[in-house]
Amino acid sequence: MNDTYDVMIIGAGAAGLTAGIYSSRAKLTTLILNEGAVGGQMVLTEEIANYPGVPATKGYMLANTMKQQAKSFGCKIKSNIKIARYDLEGDIKKVELEDGRSFKARSVILTPGGRPRSLNIPGEDKFKGTGISYCATCDGDFFTGKEVVVVGGGNSALEEAVALTQFATKVTIVHQFDHFQAFKHAVEEAQKNPKINFIMESELRSFYGNGKLESVDIEHLPTGKMSSLKTDGTFIFVGYQPNTETLNGLVKLNERNEIVVDTDMKTNIDGVFAAGDSIVKKYRQVTTAVADGTIAALSAARYLSEKHVKAGELLEQEA
Repeated sequence: MNDTYDVMIIGAGAAGLTAGIYSSRAKLTTLILNEGAVGGQMVLTEEIANYPGVPATKGYMLANTMKQQAKSFGCKIKSNIKIARYDLEGDIKKVELEDGRSFKARSVILTPGGRPRSLNIPGEDKFKGTGISYCATCDGDFFTGKEVVVVGGGNSALEEAVALTQFATKVTIVHQFDHFQAFKHAVEEAQKNPKINFIMESELRSFYGNGKLESVDIEHLPTGKMSSLKTDGTFIFVGYQPNTETLNGLVKLNERNEIVVDTDMKTNIDGVFAAGDSIVKKYRQVTTAVADGTIAALSAARYLSEKHVKAGELLEQEA
């Protein structure tokens, strides 16, 4: 079996699935390798209401629609894999998995996405899964009839706080500034919800409990005053960090470990492109990831055309 593809995509979030749709529809043999759940951050989102042309929908539903669309054009998707090594130089790129399998391609699109950022304070590791969560969609129903804390002041924090009021009797948002970074409509929706309370200009300092989370320590930043708040759970939404650890030293990264690309989504390696939440960019939305994936796929197709590679044609050259 010849496992050489025209395009190999690393990651199956919005950017990766979009790239898969475009490249496979262009009759380029396309493979997506995905370590986590297909859909990336979309599946962790309670509701996506601002995707053009699509009424408000669950994140996992939009992700599944993209997945099925990519597969309908012939895109192959291999999930629940772990990449052991990359070889991105040369005309043929190679990826080796921890189970011994390897795959080759003439071009690669990196869309590894990102993951929720931790607070890195005492007790966080101890209570992960027993009171601390980074996904309201995943764990909200476990806190039915209970009181929870939400940490953060961006769109995700406020939107997920509102979603949690479907289950919790009380949601307390703790934010380090005196104002929110979220869009106005998200702030207004949270502020008018009677189940939501706010503790501003404050940060969590530690988690406590006996077997499960029972309370948190909070510091009021202007005064330094410490207080304890009883809670059954804490949901943390303080940003993301790109999943680029395995790419360090292979492609150019900036000081935040984001992949550096040009306007065509090209990296510093010939034939290697990147898209989505892992690249250097200001705004991270499903729509921006989709745009990135589109550009990356079109750029990869142009790259292959300039290399005089016909769509679907298998090369005899080995990596």
